[in-house]
Amino acid sequence: MSEPLNVADYERLAREALDEGPWEYLRGGAGDEVTLRENVEAFRRWKLRPRVLVDVDRVEPATTVLGTEIAMPVVVAPVALQKLLHADGEAATARAAAAAGTIMCVSTSATMRPAAVAEAAPGAPRWFQVYVFRDRGITNALIDEACAHGYSALVLTVDTPILGRREGTLRIGFVQAPEELEVAGDIFQGLDQSVSWRDLEWLAGFDLPVVLKGVVSDVDAQLAVEHGAAAVVVSNHGGRQLDGVPATIDALPEVVDAVAGRCEVLLDSGVRRGVDVIRALALGARAVLVGRAIGYGLAVGGEAGVRHVLQLLQDEIVLALQLLGCTSPAEVTREHVRTAGWNG
Repeated sequence: MSEPLNVADYERLAREALDEGPWEYLRGGAGDEVTLRENVEAFRRWKLRPRVLVDVDRVEPATTVLGTEIAMPVVVAPVALQKLLHADGEAATARAAAAAGTIMCVSTSATMRPAAVAEAAPGAPRWFQVYVFRDRGITNALIDEACAHGYSALVLTVDTPILGRREGTLRIGFVQAPEELEVAGDIFQGLDQSVSWRDLEWLAGFDLPVVLKGVVSDVDAQLAVEHGAAAVVVSNHGGRQLDGVPATIDALPEVVDAVAGRCEVLLDSGVRRGVDVIRALALGARAVLVGRAIGYGLAVGGEAGVRHVLQLLQDEIVLALQLLGCTSPAEVTREHVRTAGWNG
């Protein structure tokens, strides 16, 4: 094979490129990894319903998220510790996301400072993912740095009051070296487990839109809106936190119905194909975030690998739109999808 043709090809090549520890860190999930597998498999249960004899000579995959125009309904998810995967780390991903015309969400547990990531791709749209620490000074300093360097939204990850039990890394004894944790130290030893809805309101005080990442129920979706979230991400942390929760594509309709258009809804976890993106759009997502797929590309080819992964996804999205009978993401609706076994 001269060149990877899809994300699955990049996954196989990433396994070959990485040592056991970084690979397991990227690949693995919590517990028995039921949710990890379900995130991918559940997409297949949602069947697309194309319309025919539609003029699809010109298809435009661009959309907007929180008012920012992006080239396709795909945002780069916050992937931690990217220098574990490639020496250029988050800088490579930032440049690739900028070239692809989309937003990069930078992790609190990055291996580069928020300022350095911004400097790698000046002028590109970027968000900052927030964990809240018991030492609020750490959180405040990171947010202040992000605000000073052009980050346009804060993404509060709410499904991690404590780190899930990821037995793959435990089994091989994999731990991050101190130099890999330069931004906030061993963050999961310092997380504030008393974080509440009041903290969402506190983050809104930084005068940036706040995105709530980790919502899988209608009750929390409604509360997110009531407490000022500009968007929610239907996410189970890629199956890395509580094993046994629903696949995100299955949880998506409940959340979309609950917010009823009062905030934007995004989705992550399990996206591997352009048709997965289309399914998410059909069920009401504005866009998706991709994480592991980005990690695979970074591990295989650095910036070029991430750029190629994003290009593959964009090409698949355009093809899927054409074959579905849509000329843009805005034209994809619930009429374009049904669950497996649907009989009308």
